[in-house]
Amino acid sequence: MSDTTIQHESMSQFAQRDNQLLLGGFSLNAISQLLGKTVFYAYDRQIMLQQVQKFRAHVPERIKLHYAIKANPYWPVVQCLKSLVDGFDVASQQEMLLALQSGMPVKDISFAGPGKEDAELLSAIVAGVTLNVESVGELARISQLGRHANITPQVALRVNPAFELKASGMKMAGGAKPFGIDEEQVLQLLPQIAKMPVKLRGFHIFCGSQNLKAEALIDAHQHTFALAAKLVAACPYRPEMINLGGGFGIPYFSGERRLDLTPVGQSLQLLLQQYQVALADIELVIELGRYLVAEAGVYVCQVLDKKVSRGTTYLVCNGGLHHHLANSGNFGQVIRKNYPVAIGNKLSATEQEQVTIVGPLCTPLDIIADKVLLPITEPGDWVVVYQSGAYGPTASPQQFLGHPAVVEVLL
Repeated sequence: MSDTTIQHESMSQFAQRDNQLLLGGFSLNAISQLLGKTVFYAYDRQIMLQQVQKFRAHVPERIKLHYAIKANPYWPVVQCLKSLVDGFDVASQQEMLLALQSGMPVKDISFAGPGKEDAELLSAIVAGVTLNVESVGELARISQLGRHANITPQVALRVNPAFELKASGMKMAGGAKPFGIDEEQVLQLLPQIAKMPVKLRGFHIFCGSQNLKAEALIDAHQHTFALAAKLVAACPYRPEMINLGGGFGIPYFSGERRLDLTPVGQSLQLLLQQYQVALADIELVIELGRYLVAEAGVYVCQVLDKKVSRGTTYLVCNGGLHHHLANSGNFGQVIRKNYPVAIGNKLSATEQEQVTIVGPLCTPLDIIADKVLLPITEPGDWVVVYQSGAYGPTASPQQFLGHPAVVEVLL
C-alpha cells in the first residue's frame, strides 16, 4: 500500500494476523465477545499516540496542541488524550464537564459555539474556563452574568477573519459567518475591552476543517499570524494566548493524499521567527479533532443476509446510518463517496465480487458502501468501515427507527 494514497482494500495503520484485522491486539471476534455485541466502534489508543507524535515531530514545540472534544467525546478517549495533549476545546456544557473531570487545568480549556445559553455561560464562568466570544451581544451577556456572580469571566474573542481556509472541507471564516466577530468589528471593540468586567485572555482564529493541502494551510497560517500581530498591537493589554485554529485533515476517499506536515511545520517555524517580537511570550495553540482520532477508529457490523436483486449483490448488515451518519454520505457530502471498507475477517482473500452494503433501516439512504469490490462475503462476516474514530455515534441519529444503540470500546 502506498504511504500517500488511501486505498479501500486495507488500511496500513492497523495490525493483521491470520487474515484478521486487529485493534489493540484483539480480533473482531474477540472484541465482539468482550462486548457481547456484533455492532460496535473500536478505537486503538496506539494510533492516537502516533498521530500526536506525528504532530509533535513536525510542528514547532512553541505551539501547543489542543484536542477538540466534539470529534470524539467518548470518555475513555478523552482520558487517553488528556495525557497526550496540552488542552481541550469544547463546544457544549457537557463537553466542558468532561474536560474538567478529566483533570485538565481550567486555563487550558476553551469553550466555543455561536449559540451559548445563559446557563452554559454561567457554568463556564464559574468553572473558570476560557469562553470564546462569538458576538458583541454574547460579550455583553457574559459581562452581565459575571458581574451578578461576582466573578471575572475569562474570555477570548473569536475572530471571523476576512480570509478563508482554501480547499477546506468546512469553511468557518471569511465572508458572512455565524461564527465569531468580524475582524473589522473586533478592531473597533478592542479599545472598549479594558473598561469591561472581563479578562481578555486572547483570540481564537478558526478558519475551517478537514484540509489535506499543505499549501492551503500555509497560506491560512501566514494570514493568521499577520492578523494575530495586528490584534495584539490593538489590544489594550497584552493577551496571554492565541488559538491559531486547526484544519488538519485525514484522507477518507479513494485518491485522496495524506496531508504532508513537513512543509506546514517548516512554514510555522519561519512564521515564529518573523513574528518573534510581535507575539513574544504569548501562548500559541493549534486545535485538532479528527486528525487525532479519526484514523484510530473503525465501525464494525455483521452481515445478516446476502441477496441479489436484478444483477446487484447486496450485503445486508445489522449496522448503518443510525450509528454512522457520516459514512452514509448524509453528514456534509454533496456527492456520496465510499469510506474505505473491508471484510475484517477476510483481509487477504483474493477472490472478489462487487457488492453494495446496506444497513437494516427502512430507507434507501442507509448505505454503508456502494458498488465496492470486496472478498466473497457470507452472512456472519465482519464489515469494517475505516477512518471512523471521529464524528461517529454522537453525530448519528441513534434513535431513528428505534434500533439498538451502538457501543464503543478503546483498546
